[in-house]
Amino acid sequence: MSNKNGTAGIRVKKSKNDKVFDFFLYLLAIIIIIIVLYPMYFIIIASISNPSDVSAGNIVFLPKGINFKGYLKLGEYSQLWVGYKNTILYTALGTVLSLVVNIPAAYALSRKDLCGKKLFTIYYLIPMFFTGGLIPTYLVIKDFNLLDNFWVMVVPFSVITYYIIVARTFFNNSIPDDLWEAAQIDGCGNLNFFFKIVLPLSKAVIAVIALWTAVGQWNSYFNALIYLRSPELQPLQLVLRNILISNQKISAMTTGAAAVEAKQMADLIKYAVIVVSSAPIMCMYPFVQKYFNQGVMLGSLKG
Repeated sequence: MSNKNGTAGIRVKKSKNDKVFDFFLYLLAIIIIIIVLYPMYFIIIASISNPSDVSAGNIVFLPKGINFKGYLKLGEYSQLWVGYKNTILYTALGTVLSLVVNIPAAYALSRKDLCGKKLFTIYYLIPMFFTGGLIPTYLVIKDFNLLDNFWVMVVPFSVITYYIIVARTFFNNSIPDDLWEAAQIDGCGNLNFFFKIVLPLSKAVIAVIALWTAVGQWNSYFNALIYLRSPELQPLQLVLRNILISNQKISAMTTGAAAVEAKQMADLIKYAVIVVSSAPIMCMYPFVQKYFNQGVMLGSLKG
């Protein structure tokens, strides 16, 4: 390398202790990666292996007796595709609505000239630590005629205080007051400043909150279990739960060789269910990874 004066830069040679430290650091990183990734890898190879080999513990690194019986059996459930459609709609609409309500609220709380800022902050923080509980929430949902309604999975739980705090911290640390003052000189109002300047500079926090919301919506099943009754409104996670329970009941009611086969098929379906429910989110993550890496420490305070 050369510096600005054209002289060659000096490359510092690592000492033996530094090389040893780097070796153990990389070794530790590799071990952690294996620990994190192997369970998912095992589930994938187990879902396409011979069920008897899986139950016998013969599957370690490579699949044996490759077949797709679990996926084919899972595809026979017509309710699965209804659940997929519902979950995609819940996730898409829930993510958009969450951004629409949380990002502007966070920006408003980050403004020093907000009237009653402390009062609004307390108003948002109290429900973060103390909630009304399941029964009062259920009664409120019922009074708003949202029971067994499509929008019960999208609207009531769209405001998340933690997301607001994370985004507010980002705005406080990343949007300087001088930028707002310069915008005012050019005749820019609050709305124009927010949409034309703040949002384009906030791609990292928007992507992170969108990812968190999408993952939460995709994996959500408890709200559906409590507030939904119609099969045509059930999300994917609840449908998969019902499929697992039904297959476990079938394997428990059979005896002899049929029981063994039913148990093996139930295990195969279980692995296939995990892959089917996790694959879309895993495929989506690489597209937001760049922004997610930038926003890992968004909620931290600068020293």
